[in-house]
Amino acid sequence: MRHILTSEVRKCETKNPDGTQLILAAGNRLLVYDTSDGTLLQPLKGHKDTVYCVAYAKDGKRFASGSADKSIIIWTSKLEGILKYTHNDSIQCVSYNPVTHQLASCSSSDFGLWSPEQKSISKHKSSSKIICCSWTNDGQYLALGMFNGIISIRNKNGEEKVKIERPGGSLSPVWSICWNPSREEHNDILAVADWGQKLSFYQLSGKQIGKDRVLNFDPCCISYFTKGEYILLGGSDKQVSLFTKDGVRLGTVGEQNSWVWTCRVKPDSNYVVVGCQDGTISFYQLIFSTVHGLYKDRYAYRDSMTDVIVQHLITEQKVRMKCKELVKKIAIYRNRLAIQLPEKILIYELYSEDSSDMHYRVKERIVKKFECNLLVVCANHIILCQEKRLQCLSFSGVKEREWQMESLIRYIKVIGGPPGREGLLVGLKNGQILKIFVDNLFAIILLKQATAVRCLDMSASRKKLAVVDENDTCLVYDIDTKELLFQEPNANSVAWNTQCEDMLCFSGGGYLNIKASTFPVHRQKLQGFVVGYNGSKIFCLHVFSISAVEVPQSAPMYQYLDRKMFKEAYQIACLGVTDTDWHELAMEALEGLDFETAKKAFIRVRDLRYLELISSIEERKKRGETNKDLFLADVFSYQGKFHEAAKLYKRSGHENLALEMYTDLRMFEYVKDFLGSGDPKEIKMLITKQADWARNIKEPKAAVEMYISAGEHVKAIEICGHHGWVDMLIDIARKLDKAEREPLLLCATYLKKLDSPDYAAETYLKMGDLKSLVQLHVETQRWDEAFALGEKHPEFKDDIYVPYAQWLAENDRFEEAQQAFHKAGRQREAVQVLEQLTDNAVAESRFNDAAYYYWMLSMQCLDIAQADPAQKDVMLGKFHHFQRLAELYHAYHAIHRHTEDPFSVHGPETLFNISRFLLHSLPKDTPSGISKVKILFTLAKQSKALGAYRLARHAYDKLQGLYIPARFQKSIELGTLTIRAKPFHDSEELVPLCYRCSTNNPLLNNLGNVCINCRQPFVFSASSYDVLHLVEFCLEEGITDEEAISLIDLEAPRPKREDRQRETINNSSQILQLVETKDSMGDEDPFTAKLSFEQGGSEFVPVMVSRLVLRSMSRRDVIIKRWPPPLRWQYFRSLLPDASITMCPSCFQVGGHSSSSRVLLSATFPLPRCPSGRPGHWEEEHIHSSKLGKRLGCPRPYLHSMCI
Repeated sequence: MRHILTSEVRKCETKNPDGTQLILAAGNRLLVYDTSDGTLLQPLKGHKDTVYCVAYAKDGKRFASGSADKSIIIWTSKLEGILKYTHNDSIQCVSYNPVTHQLASCSSSDFGLWSPEQKSISKHKSSSKIICCSWTNDGQYLALGMFNGIISIRNKNGEEKVKIERPGGSLSPVWSICWNPSREEHNDILAVADWGQKLSFYQLSGKQIGKDRVLNFDPCCISYFTKGEYILLGGSDKQVSLFTKDGVRLGTVGEQNSWVWTCRVKPDSNYVVVGCQDGTISFYQLIFSTVHGLYKDRYAYRDSMTDVIVQHLITEQKVRMKCKELVKKIAIYRNRLAIQLPEKILIYELYSEDSSDMHYRVKERIVKKFECNLLVVCANHIILCQEKRLQCLSFSGVKEREWQMESLIRYIKVIGGPPGREGLLVGLKNGQILKIFVDNLFAIILLKQATAVRCLDMSASRKKLAVVDENDTCLVYDIDTKELLFQEPNANSVAWNTQCEDMLCFSGGGYLNIKASTFPVHRQKLQGFVVGYNGSKIFCLHVFSISAVEVPQSAPMYQYLDRKMFKEAYQIACLGVTDTDWHELAMEALEGLDFETAKKAFIRVRDLRYLELISSIEERKKRGETNKDLFLADVFSYQGKFHEAAKLYKRSGHENLALEMYTDLRMFEYVKDFLGSGDPKEIKMLITKQADWARNIKEPKAAVEMYISAGEHVKAIEICGHHGWVDMLIDIARKLDKAEREPLLLCATYLKKLDSPDYAAETYLKMGDLKSLVQLHVETQRWDEAFALGEKHPEFKDDIYVPYAQWLAENDRFEEAQQAFHKAGRQREAVQVLEQLTDNAVAESRFNDAAYYYWMLSMQCLDIAQADPAQKDVMLGKFHHFQRLAELYHAYHAIHRHTEDPFSVHGPETLFNISRFLLHSLPKDTPSGISKVKILFTLAKQSKALGAYRLARHAYDKLQGLYIPARFQKSIELGTLTIRAKPFHDSEELVPLCYRCSTNNPLLNNLGNVCINCRQPFVFSASSYDVLHLVEFCLEEGITDEEAISLIDLEAPRPKREDRQRETINNSSQILQLVETKDSMGDEDPFTAKLSFEQGGSEFVPVMVSRLVLRSMSRRDVIIKRWPPPLRWQYFRSLLPDASITMCPSCFQVGGHSSSSRVLLSATFPLPRCPSGRPGHWEEEHIHSSKLGKRLGCPRPYLHSMCI
């Protein structure tokens, strides 16, 4: 379309959003045209001089025009002028910001920026005349092209950010610039055309991309296509040329009679408008033809006019080859690719023979210009088609042979062959179809038809030929006989399946048609042209792209199945069908007894069940079985056609197989019809199977009844037990005979599990299984019944008492457990239980409990020593060892609580005494759980508090040689420093006194808890650990414990004595005796007459008393520890009768105070927990409040006190 105006066209703009309007600047007017038909819609007048420029806003709501009259007019889309402003010089160019719609207007001396939000226009001076301008896609930067050859890139505020100087300077005015509008480019790219006759490209940073492109004319306008893939360029050469986005010239769009001042592309289309100096307006439509080639699964096509992309249609891999020139023709064959460029042909080859390889390299270049209609490539040749002539050229460009045809060549295709001897299939306009071999001058006429050939293809075996003629008819011929096999209408292209001889497809009328053999055509919708058919994939060319369409071959497969052609159907299925189709094929082949095809089909769907059936049938056939009815019956049974299978089983004489089938399927009614009134064994078997079925379908009660009627009691009991039906179990157990032990035993087991021990016991009694009955009583802890049974049957004694003892021990009833172990004769188990409890208590830092368990262990050893004389010495040694450990852990409990708990129930003096007691009592091997660090730390801390500075310093020194936990480290280091400031002596009030010899003992005694003078062991209070005013004495030989008690109870007047002591020394001992004399000495106590003396020896000499001394003693002054045999009783005399002493009759621990200078404990002060764990019988009993007892750590509210 072309219009001629009376004035030159300086500018045109079609950039309203829908491209429906064309705005032209011609003379001093703006002309608005309709782009659909070229109708002039309206001329716009507003300028007084020539209009140089016009620009549309991105949103299409406004456009602006600039004129030589120095003014800018802004127009609305309704063609109304709304604003006018001026510059100091003529306006050269205008451009709208694509994002903010800010308008840039440029004159000869400055440029201005206007936006609808601003009232004033911001103007900026320019060093040179501005000829052109363009905004970036994001609207952030404005590029200005100047007459002096400089490109200035400015931000939205007009500030210069980048300056680009063209090599030609003022000799190369920048006449036109444009940013690439593509959103796919990573960088903004600026195309620059100057009057140095060069085309250049720059990044936003000012860096040039590639080299300058020489144009050989002065460019006046440059414009990108909407997506930025092509460039239009016009100027003094009087034509508009098409370039790629990289600056490669593709060709001429249109030639004009004068300079081209402006060119624009209609948005989102291939329409181009051109304005010339002579007033001519031209409107062009560019049509980009498809240039491509196809061979099997490789498709090569042209992209961006200069690139070739090879696509693998199966793997979807693509490879791009940049030719940097216009691609005119493409041909592909096997591993060869030929590309025709304007001045040469490039021959590529694959790097390897791999079918999936996509790496091409240049093999040959034929540098020569060729004109041809079609291009074909072979292994060693290229074929050029020129109207009626075919030329065969080698890769070096030498013409080897030529064929002249009778008519125009309409179609040519390589159909394969050895390298250098390939065959060509050629179709002519006159209807001839020829086969040509590239090494043969003579063409072979395959057949001739009356209509022109449009498309050709040959089957894989070269026996059939498919032709599409100009009447859109698909005709299929037998090549050998030239016979027309069939024809189909509405076809525009055809392709044979490369994997199946009898299948082809053709397209036409928006449909895809698939034809197998002579069966009717299967049709489905498809857009495009069929260009290839491989297996189940049909390659379709639609517009400019090719795609692989996956087409199930179900329809032709079912056509073969209808005719029982299983092998042919399998071949079709291999091309591509759904899993359902495969399954249907397998079933049809199986029913047709084509086991080979059925097997292959079932393998496809991975149906192992039917494969096992086919495998078993094949094995039977190998063994000589030939009964087809039996084979088919098995097939029907697998398919669920049970009645048909039963009929075939019966017809083949295998009624038993029908019976098994029905019973397995729980079709018992049909089984009864088969059996009638048959064998009782078979009926029983039927009832059992029916019961199994009832069990499987979740009807257990019915199953139980059937199992009982069939005599399967065990199965019935299992169901009852599983569901917890006690009543039914009892009923079954009572009905069973006692000889049926297995079901009875199972009944008893389930009754026991279901918490019905009485009925289980009844069942065990019925069986006479007393051992199981005993076990039942033990497991249910029905001890009375177990003991009664044990009385009648002593052989079960161990089975009863051993579990009973273990149960007692687990429930903390250790004394009763001990008695039970005794009764069972299991002394070792009793000791082991207590030892384990003791170890646990120590490991868990429950030292009070550990003391109690050690006391129990000692008493256990004492009992064993009393009962077994052979172990007496060993057990007595253990007794003393365990008693000592009980004392240690009992004392250490206070130390542990003091160091671990935030509050302590013990006073400083008590903790001081306990730590001294432990320090003197600990053996070389410290018992498990006792920490010397805690003992020394407590001793040092309390010594310092009570004034025993010397002892505290000694304790801190000892701590330095031990590993100290981190939480004590700081306190010990601080105490070690502060104790240095204290005097180097101990408080005299803390010095312990020996009540036998009245000797003051040091606080740190190397001999332990004995007097350093008389070696008399100290007796400590179990509450405060003070040294008590008790002195142990022994009875003279011949005095029994009973006699001594009776003499003390007499409380006779005390006789006067003369000789108070007599010392006897023998080989093994030193004995101090108090002897009677006839002379009396008034009221002096014979026991205390000579206690204060200086022994000075290294061995301890006990106090021996006679009958006279015993008679002189008061009952209130004597404390007796009445140990059970084989231990002897211990006697103690109190030397301060007015002080209170308490003693537990079970563990014989004593408590009280011996120092008159300190506050005496009253009878109301409780003792710590007695290691025996129980209250005893005291002469005086005091009950304290539970609150006070808990506060002081006593687990029981019972306190006993004996006043002396």
